[in-house]
Amino acid sequence: MILYQGKILQNSRQNALIASLRDHVAFPLMHREALSAATVINACDKLAQRVLGGDFDNIVEPFLRLFNINREQFEDMVRLFTKESLAYKCSIELCDDERVIDNKIIRKRYPLGVLLHIAAGNVDVLPAYSVIEGLLSGNVNILKLPMGDSGLSVRLLYELITIEPLLSDYVYVFDVPSTETETLKKLADLCDGIVVWGGAAAVRAARKLADVNTKIISWGHKLSFAYAEPDADDIQLQKLAESVCSTNQLLCSSCQGIFVDTDSREEQAAFAKRFFAILKRVNRQAPPVDFGMKAKNAIQLYNERLEASSSKSIIYSENGVSVICREDKDLTLSYLYRNVWIKRLPMQELCTLKKYKGYLQTACVLTADAEKRKKITSALARIGVVRITSAGNMSRTVCGEAHDGTYALREYSRIVETEQG
Repeated sequence: MILYQGKILQNSRQNALIASLRDHVAFPLMHREALSAATVINACDKLAQRVLGGDFDNIVEPFLRLFNINREQFEDMVRLFTKESLAYKCSIELCDDERVIDNKIIRKRYPLGVLLHIAAGNVDVLPAYSVIEGLLSGNVNILKLPMGDSGLSVRLLYELITIEPLLSDYVYVFDVPSTETETLKKLADLCDGIVVWGGAAAVRAARKLADVNTKIISWGHKLSFAYAEPDADDIQLQKLAESVCSTNQLLCSSCQGIFVDTDSREEQAAFAKRFFAILKRVNRQAPPVDFGMKAKNAIQLYNERLEASSSKSIIYSENGVSVICREDKDLTLSYLYRNVWIKRLPMQELCTLKKYKGYLQTACVLTADAEKRKKITSALARIGVVRITSAGNMSRTVCGEAHDGTYALREYSRIVETEQG
């Protein structure tokens, strides 16, 4: 589906609409008053209240089942779009909206201009969320839907425009496959910035589309992990296992594996065995993993066992979940869907993770020693980790938090200094 000037249209009209897009995206920036954050906030708040009131349960309930999200978690996410939450976000990220300096120069924030959002498909509402951040900073937004998009983003943005028709000139959604590079190049040529949600390949592809003077703003893919002392208690491990099962390790903030502060292989194996028992128990209580993904992981674990004599890995697996003790100290993606690696990494060697500076995101710290927690936290921050949490909060969402160590609304803005005559 396409969303163009507030109307949902068929894909067959896409090429003709893109050909006429240049004049449309320039119009509100040149001929209208700046889009105020308050206008966007009020529209989002009205939509959020309708969602919380059950007006969209017919599309919400299938979404919750598909991503194994309980109602409480979902409502917490929706509350991030209420007036109170968005106003707080803007107060943090847009705090320098206008200022007089040196008695004669006005320093003012302006939108970057036109943003092209290239969204990832691992979270179904992420494309709409990206556009809303673009709106809060006053930009015109062109959204390229990810492959396999369910239509939820188009529906949400359409409802937002229905509530506030002024936004129709600031939101355009197209269903352009990533293989249609010429069409994407046409969209990129219209933009002052390209917002990319994805890994290195997605960022490289965006750079090929963009002119040299087009800003690239990239979010993810990132890798997250736990760092544990061997004395971490079962309550902490239980919360970590619940996080692993609730996210299926699909988010950038999901735990892929656990580094243990030890040099001892025996201590590593004992820790892994203890965590595996807890992970199995939590898995039995959680919604089941898709059969296809369990089958895929079964093949990967079979290969692990075949190679165990040479890799020296210790493998604990049962009913689709696994914990694998590895000999290397690399930060790597897990097999996902409740399969966790465990590696030895003494605290004095934490600096070896610095080489992953572009991929580090969230780390949780597992220890019963408060002083040790402070030391580990400080070390993780110095090597480049941008979110440090407790075991159960790795994938929590908090109003006003940063994206990967920076503020999105500032990235989508520019500062203009005007000398007064």
